[in-house]
Amino acid sequence: MKNKTVIIITGPTAVGKTAVAVQLAQHFHTKIISADSRQCFKELNIGVAKPSEEELQTVQHYFINSHSIHEEVNAALFEQLSLQWVNEIFKENDTAVMVGGTGLYIKAFCEGFDEMPVMDNQVRTSIREEYEQKGMLWLQETVKAKDAAYYKQGEIQNPHRLMRALEVKISTGRSILEFRSFQKKERPFNIKKIGLELSKEELNANIDPRVDMMIDKGLIEEAKKLIEYRKLNALQTVGYKELFDYFNNESELNEAIALIKKNTRHYAKRQMTWFRKDNDINWVSPHDPGSLKKITQS
Repeated sequence: MKNKTVIIITGPTAVGKTAVAVQLAQHFHTKIISADSRQCFKELNIGVAKPSEEELQTVQHYFINSHSIHEEVNAALFEQLSLQWVNEIFKENDTAVMVGGTGLYIKAFCEGFDEMPVMDNQVRTSIREEYEQKGMLWLQETVKAKDAAYYKQGEIQNPHRLMRALEVKISTGRSILEFRSFQKKERPFNIKKIGLELSKEELNANIDPRVDMMIDKGLIEEAKKLIEYRKLNALQTVGYKELFDYFNNESELNEAIALIKKNTRHYAKRQMTWFRKDNDINWVSPHDPGSLKKITQS
């Protein structure tokens, strides 16, 4: 396995990861594993910016349209599946390409992910409903009261992480921190991480027209078909949540679209905060193919 390499292309939303990954995969005559926690759902299309039909036909992608929104998909499952797919690719090729912006999934693939206990769906539903009714401050204060250790160390601005911590505490009586070994697993193959980076101005200039394009392509109609599933975890996603509020007469359409753009910018900022902590990522501009080539061939 020492001559086998996984090239990971990551970075914030709207930076141009898909196009770069497809070009790389074509160069190495290999396949792509998506590391996106939403593009795996076959019911979600426009709002999660899946690769185009042409791109999917050009290069085989794993973890695209592979699951339903009704299935439990998480980082632990991604670790298991992605390792299987990598081994499958390595039977025919020395290089595999992974692409995506879900930092936790990439971390699970590179370093391993501790097994989490099986959760009670009723507990999960109850927590989500209370959060929707009472908001972020309630969620933060509840986690602080029930799991002070996680509150001190965890991502207290991330509602999904907070709800997960609360869910584990209520279901098991133990802090989610107790289920983490913090020991990195060694992979038998090489990993090269490449982060695509644009200036804040350039990235924001990409986000607004991309949202407008999604609306033109039919995002409103896509979200309408999914509104009965709005409480599912898969639908707690920028682009859908804002339109669900619009359908519920909580906002005007132009306000919902403006909020999608704003929340997408916030999401991109959170992604960069996560990735900046990883010193193994080589940062390049998507407009600089020379640097990209140099890293992949080193």
